[in-house]
This record gives sequence, C-alpha cells and structure tokens, in this order.
Amino acid sequence: MVGRIIVRVAGPVRLVRWLLRHRAKNRSQERYTLLSMSESAERGIPLALMVQTPDEPGALHALTRVLLDHGANITHIDIAERREGLSTVYFELEHVTGEAADVLISDLKALPIVRAAERAPSFQKVYGKRIIVVGGGAQVGQVVVGAVAEADRHNIRGEKISVDTIPLVGEEELAAATRAVARLPRAVALVLAGALMGGEVARAVGEIREKGIIVLSLNMPGSVPEAADLVVSDPVQCGVMAVMAVSDSAQFDIARQRGRRY
Repeated sequence: MVGRIIVRVAGPVRLVRWLLRHRAKNRSQERYTLLSMSESAERGIPLALMVQTPDEPGALHALTRVLLDHGANITHIDIAERREGLSTVYFELEHVTGEAADVLISDLKALPIVRAAERAPSFQKVYGKRIIVVGGGAQVGQVVVGAVAEADRHNIRGEKISVDTIPLVGEEELAAATRAVARLPRAVALVLAGALMGGEVARAVGEIREKGIIVLSLNMPGSVPEAADLVVSDPVQCGVMAVMAVSDSAQFDIARQRGRRY
C-alpha cells in the first residue's frame, strides 16, 4: 500500500531512488569483510568523485556517513585541495554503479556542508599502474628512458602505465623510500638503480615483495640484487623490462624470470 501511494504521489523515478536508498541502508548494517588490496584492484575502474566542503572538523565524517548508507566502499581518498576556507576531497569508490551512483551524488549534494559534488576521471583510468624508480641520478635517468619508451608503446594502445622517479642516496633514505612504495596508490613495481645498495635497503625490498610489489635492480655490489625479483645490468633495458613485467598486454611472465640476471 505504501509503495502504491509513493508511485501516485512521487512517480516511478522517486520510487526507484527510495528503493535504492533502502537497500543501501540495509547493506550498511550488514557485517563487512576486509578485502586485500589485490582483490580490490581486480574490481575494475572505480567511481571517482570530487566533493567540496568547508575546511572544518567533521566534514569528512558527514561525507563518509552518506557513503556508508549507500554501501560504498572507499578504495582511495585524498584531500586534493585546501584554499580560501574550502577543502576538496577526492574519493574512489566501489559497489556503486549506474542509478545507484547518481542517487549517491544527489544525496551528497543535499548535505548542508557540500558546496559541489561531481564525477571525475579516476587516477586508475588516467595514470594507470605506477612504476617507481629510485636511486642515483645518472642511473635513474637511464632507467626512465627505457621505461618511458616502452610505456609509450603500451599507452598508445589503450593501456595506462606511468613512471615516477626520485634520485636519492644514503641507506636510510633509500630504505624509507623503498618501504613507502607499498603505500603508494597503484604502485606495482620498483626499480632500484644505483652503484651500491644493501643492508637495510635489502630488508626493505623483502618486505615490499611480500606485499606484492615487483622489484627490479641494476646489477651492482651489495645485497639488493640478491633480494630483488630480477637483476638487469643495462639501465635502459631494466626500464623496458619493468614495464613489460607489469603490462597486461606484454608476453612477459615475471614469475618465470625471478632470480635471473641479465
């Protein structure tokens, strides 16, 4: 009887929205199972949103309350901009598609604190997988030449692979940068390029490999080459092989290459 009254007064469009909100609210009250990062990555391109609110305590809580009510799982969040008393939050969400995504955006816009809420291309769609190159400036530069040249071949065919770099020296700095790769969104591979690396850096390599990061190393003194998945002597070739190792289209299986030196 309630459903019939809604149809007559509000029309079928509002009825659909009411049902979607009702189902989302029920889902938010169910128990949740934590997913690994690899499981989340396999779910495809997420819904990406940019939401602007006053830069004040409690704003993020109000936004995530709406996301929870809709059963949206946050896979990435970032404070993209802060200026003139306003803050823009970037969300990547899963479990919301089609009409459900439209209703979610509408409910976010209905919050008193929200100044704007709109879709955006996701980082996954724009930049894709990330390869990180760390080490000495000269070696890093040569690795990047090979990686960018190979990534260009894949990207013009529709795949997205990006290359990030930072020249660093010193065991402590290199170890910290290596461990941080596992925390970088969409990072899938690390190339260590230098003249000598070992000790704490090698231990950090072992830690991030356990978290699913592929590690390539130049052939150099120290214990890092022994800890890496693959060792390549030529830096340009190392960059090329790093891209091939993470590409979905390349005929290259890193599992069959582990432990080898080129």
